[in-house]
Amino acid sequence: MAVAEKIAPGASSTVYHVKKGEQGTVLDIDDFNLWYGTSQALFDVSMTIERGLVTALIGPSGCGKSTLLRSLNRMNDLIDGLSIKGSVLLEGADIYDKRADVIALRKRMGMVFQKPNPFPMSIFENVVYPLRVDGVRDRRRLEETAEQALRGAAFWDEAKDRLQENALGLSGGQQQRLCIARAIAGDPEVLLMDEPCSALDPIATAKIEELIDELRGHYSIAIVTHNMQQAARVSQNTAFMYLGRLIEYGETRAMFTVPKVRQTHDYVTGRFG
Repeated sequence: MAVAEKIAPGASSTVYHVKKGEQGTVLDIDDFNLWYGTSQALFDVSMTIERGLVTALIGPSGCGKSTLLRSLNRMNDLIDGLSIKGSVLLEGADIYDKRADVIALRKRMGMVFQKPNPFPMSIFENVVYPLRVDGVRDRRRLEETAEQALRGAAFWDEAKDRLQENALGLSGGQQQRLCIARAIAGDPEVLLMDEPCSALDPIATAKIEELIDELRGHYSIAIVTHNMQQAARVSQNTAFMYLGRLIEYGETRAMFTVPKVRQTHDYVTGRFG
């Protein structure tokens, strides 16, 4: 991992972030600003997402972490009055370029939401849905993809004899692993997870965390979480956000033991948030 480097803050507090590491970067966010109408939600955010690692976005409610995550696959485009300034580069290409194919972008950026959102159809059809959208009809390919994705989501053993059952009959934790399987069935480069464990019990949460660790390396993962212990357990890099600004970004271990900004220290030690 890289050493922390001080950058110009553009705010009252000094911001720290890490230089590009040995893994290389999959996403480069540069001076990114976002407004909902006249209300600014993100201020001059600059950071990189390293390839093959897990990056946690932490901070109190309303700090902008989910807004930033949803900006990475342009889900915020659906909101009226949205405007942005700055750039987000995926493998060197600006995703906000006017020529960018948003549908193709979202195929490269799998999304897992806060609450499991399986479709009201069979387990099998949920998993292969991304392929159906692309017009794939070959049964053998669909079956192979379903098995690979369910294995990748550590759900094959539980689901293999229930593939034709309605996914809505699964438990919450099973539904979330199914949603992860659906996300990786489309073979994305990046997995975006917006508090994927917040609606789950501790046992289901532990399974999702184990799964995230198994997926690391195969995918670059960005996860929003309110749970400090979870961020420490699953991520290699952590970004702390506050009031729409990136306050500090670096190796997770260092962020939780020797943070360089007082606000970070106060947050990770539970003094506010």
